[in-house]
Amino acid sequence: MVNLKKIGLDEMKAVILAGGLGTRISEETNLKPKPMIEIGGMPIIWHLMKIYSSYGVNDFIICLGYKGYVIKEYFANYFLHMSDVTIDLKDNSIEVHNRKAEPWKITLVDTGESSLTGQRLKNVKSFLAKDESFCFTYGDGLSNVNINDLIKFHEKEGKLVTMTAVAPLNKYGAVDLEGNSVIRFVEKPENTNGLINGGFFVVSDKVFAAMNDEDESFEHESLPKLAKDNQLSAYKHDGFWHAMDTLRDKNQLELLWATEKPPWKSW
Repeated sequence: MVNLKKIGLDEMKAVILAGGLGTRISEETNLKPKPMIEIGGMPIIWHLMKIYSSYGVNDFIICLGYKGYVIKEYFANYFLHMSDVTIDLKDNSIEVHNRKAEPWKITLVDTGESSLTGQRLKNVKSFLAKDESFCFTYGDGLSNVNINDLIKFHEKEGKLVTMTAVAPLNKYGAVDLEGNSVIRFVEKPENTNGLINGGFFVVSDKVFAAMNDEDESFEHESLPKLAKDNQLSAYKHDGFWHAMDTLRDKNQLELLWATEKPPWKSW
């Protein structure tokens, strides 16, 4: 069992993967990175950050890649977009009347145009605190997973990585469990009726020592190795989870957002 330092949610950082090409939803990603596709008028990465923020996690590290400048420009102007302002063109001044921005600290890191997910994570290591765990997830999936309970579970299990295991909507990485330990991980198997990798990880910083030095896929290489070494646990979540891989997924999330209570809205 790995000795993990317990930290408060207000000290916890969340790393978000936001660098992929999003080829299966190219109708949108030819102009913007996938995490910037809007649900209800706001980028899906905003919804994801609001979920974490509702549990007190407000320090984010975003792993950029494809069209990363779009995400940089969005957050660079976020305060202006979210506030009521008067702009006086005569003297080029801006007066802010109503501040609506969230209390987020956002570190935007270019982790490579074509880097694999494991390499993207390794490229932000210097921004993470030593001997502390952090949240880690994909920038295109929403859930009502309880982040507080997830972190407590990770601390109790004492493994290097905890993944959230969910019921499948499609072909994603499948996990075989023995109690709360992952004994086998297979990314996108041909046939499975079991639980799948839903992201929403909690990761010990000691995981970097267990990863290869070269570019690697977190799903195809890191997680199977961790499962083999009995260092991967699964937090079973039977509530809402939905990834946005296709235009059909986006439309389904839009319909859910238009309801009185969207299932992932915890704020």
